[in-house]
Parts: sequence; structure tokens; C-alpha cells
Amino acid sequence: MTEKMSKAERKELGKSARRATPRDVHGDWTPDPARPDPVSLLEEQNQERVPWLVPIRHARMRVSPFTFYRGSARIMAADLAGTPTSGLETQIGGDAHLSNFGAYASPERQLVFDQNDFDETLPGPWEWDLKRLAASFIIAGQHLGFTKSECRRATSEVTRSYRDAMAGFAKLGFLELWYNYVSADDVAQASRLAKGPSAARVKRFQQHAMRKNNLQALEKLAEKVDGHYRIRTDLPVLFPLRDLPDVADPSVFEAAATAAFEAYKQTVDDHMRFLLDRYALVDIGVKVVGVGSVGTRCLVLLLEGRDDQDPLFLQAKEASASVLEDHLGPSRYDNHGRRVVEGQRLMQAETDIFLGWTEGKKLGGRHFYIRQLRDWKGSIEVEGGTRKQLVFYAGLCGTTLARGHARSGDAAAIRSYAGGGVALDKAITAFAESYAAQNLENFHRFEEAISSGRLEVADLV
Repeated sequence: MTEKMSKAERKELGKSARRATPRDVHGDWTPDPARPDPVSLLEEQNQERVPWLVPIRHARMRVSPFTFYRGSARIMAADLAGTPTSGLETQIGGDAHLSNFGAYASPERQLVFDQNDFDETLPGPWEWDLKRLAASFIIAGQHLGFTKSECRRATSEVTRSYRDAMAGFAKLGFLELWYNYVSADDVAQASRLAKGPSAARVKRFQQHAMRKNNLQALEKLAEKVDGHYRIRTDLPVLFPLRDLPDVADPSVFEAAATAAFEAYKQTVDDHMRFLLDRYALVDIGVKVVGVGSVGTRCLVLLLEGRDDQDPLFLQAKEASASVLEDHLGPSRYDNHGRRVVEGQRLMQAETDIFLGWTEGKKLGGRHFYIRQLRDWKGSIEVEGGTRKQLVFYAGLCGTTLARGHARSGDAAAIRSYAGGGVALDKAITAFAESYAAQNLENFHRFEEAISSGRLEVADLV
């Protein structure tokens, strides 16, 4: 029989961790004099990326300190590696900033809210995710011109909501916790109770997300040529593989991508493979996405079902080693696409039915994970946000992060460590303020590298 720790033992585990690592030490941020040059870390990361896309990445990161922060997961991972932790580990996302949370469709066709980017996922200290999320709210608040106290209010709400949610999850049975999720209706109700975004604004967000479906993608990403749809060309952010730059024979690359897609089918359940086999793959393109992901190989696959008005768009996104692996050790999975998929399944309450992985054996042996490109996708736009909206969203993200951690970690131990008071809230907020200043310094060094010609930058796209 498997022995399980009792509730009292799990609670004592958290208290013991608190004695070893008091909560107030999380507020400390003093850069190591030997910390790596942040620009050099970006340059090293760029070595694995498509060279002619890297200047686009720099352009998107250059927009503001907030967009720079979105693309600097590797820099922060190196900084977090030197910070104190409780020793309590969970599956972590590794890039838990506020723009990596949002809405999408569940398999039951409900609009749900969750964390939605797991490119860097790995088992690790829960504090790392919490600190990255909290700092993102300070930086976003500064970007919006809010006062120090207003930024602190939002950032403190991240940790308060995380603690409160973890306390609730600690009381749930494992199966009950596994079934727990946040629907769009739950968000609307919480917004009313908290006097957050108006009902009309929440409704508009829901409607906007639900319009992002395969037919909308067909209209935006494809064009009809000789009676058949194919990926349209919108250089440099969207183009079919047949227009791939710097490749002597794009058809060879296309054949390799098709083979990788067939291999992906072996990673999904039999009933999903049956569904996929009913679709015909009609075109493959390249689509530049996000900020931090720019430069990785990101393909969009157009499939046709019953007819050309029954499309399915899938995204094959390159997965390389997590930025956390230099500090936490290698993944247990040989394929980084699988690392992403398994981490996502652990942390997300509802996952994409098409989620799977593959290896491009004729694409340099690169790893990819595959998911739907658009299925009621919605994310919060920072621009134009109000103070109340930022605080409400901070609470929503903190709660969501706690659930993701509770699914793979010991909720009772983390809850015991975090406590019921504001000690951890104050410490994480202090760290976030200090790290926002560090991010600004990193951003200025990044701008200097562009101005000096060390980093190439494209026109903004």
C-alpha cells in the first residue's frame, strides 16, 4: 500500500519550510555582481532562432519596458536562480506574466480562463512563477502611468489571491481539485462582486474571443486561388512554405513538415487520430507570433474537412530547452514538445483536444508541439486598462496560478508556508518593485545595444 502524508504532516512541512526560509526574505533582490549580461543572454538565445526573424523579435521587445519583459524569460530565470525558495516544488509555467493568461474554448465548448503559455514549463519552485507574475503587474502599471501605491495594490492582490485560493484548494480532494476550472461566467460574476470591469466590457471580451474560430482564421490567414484555399502572404509575419526565404527547394521543407505532422498523429488518442484523418492537409505556412517566441520556427497548418467551409487550423510551434533547465536541470522528456504538452496538461484545467508533439527528423531534428491555432482565444490588452481593471485581473491571475500549482504540488504545505497574513504579500510586492527597476535597467541596456549596432532591429511589425 502507498503511504500518504497526513494533513497534519503536510501542514507541518509548510511550517518547517517557513522556519528554514522566512517569508520576508522573498522581498530581497540584490543583483549578483557576476550576473550574466542580459543582452548576451538574448544573443545566445538568438543563436537557435531563424536569423532573419530575430530583428522582428528585437523590434517587438523594444516597444516598451513591458514588452521587453515579455521577451526576457531567460534573463529573469537566471536572476531567480539566486533567490531564496521554500523548497516546495510544483510544475511551473516558467513565464507567468500577465499576458500569458487568457480565455479559450474547453472541449465542452465553454469559454474558460487559464494560463495559456507553457513553452518554459518544468518542475520547480512555485515562488518563481509568483514573482514573475507579480513583477509583470508592477511593470504594466508603470507602463499605464499609475502611481506607486496603485501599482503596489495590483501586485499585492496577485499574492493575496494566490494565498486565499491555495487555502481553498488545500481543502479539496484531489479529484475535486482536478475538475476545478474558471469559466467566463465565473469571471463575469466575480467582476460584479468585486466591482471590476463592467458587465458590458466582460461581455465584449467574451464575444471577441468567441469570434476567433477556424472560419475567422480562414478569412484572415488564407486566400482562394484556382478554387482552393491556401495560406496568404503577408511578409514578413505570414507566408506559405513555398515562399520560404533562403531555401533552395521549399518543397523539401514542406515534405519534411508534412512527415512531422503525420508523426504528431501518433501522440494523440486513437479517437482524435480518427478525427484528424478525416481532414486533408492542404497548406502549411509560417506565422510570426508573440514577443518572446519570435524567431522560433512556428508553422500554421491549414486542413480541410467536409468542404472548404469546414477548415481546421493547427499551430506547430518549435519547442527548445526550457530557459529554466540551466538552473533546475534537464527535463525528464527527450522531446521538448512533449515537455510542453505534459506540463500544460498538468497545470491547465481544460486542455486543447488537439494537443500533441512531434519531431522534425528532416528539419534539423527540432521538436514541436501542436495545438489549435484559434479556438475562442482571448487575452487581456494592457493598453487602456484602468486601475480597477488591473487589480481585478491581478486577483484572477493569482487565483489561476494557484490552481495550476495545486494540481501538481502540495497545496496544504504551500498554504501553510504562505500563511493567512500579509507577510508574503509584502515580500513579493517588494521583490516585484525592485525587479521592475532591474527590468528597466535591462531594457536600457537593450536599447543601447540596438543604438550601437550590436543588435539588429527591424521596422515594427
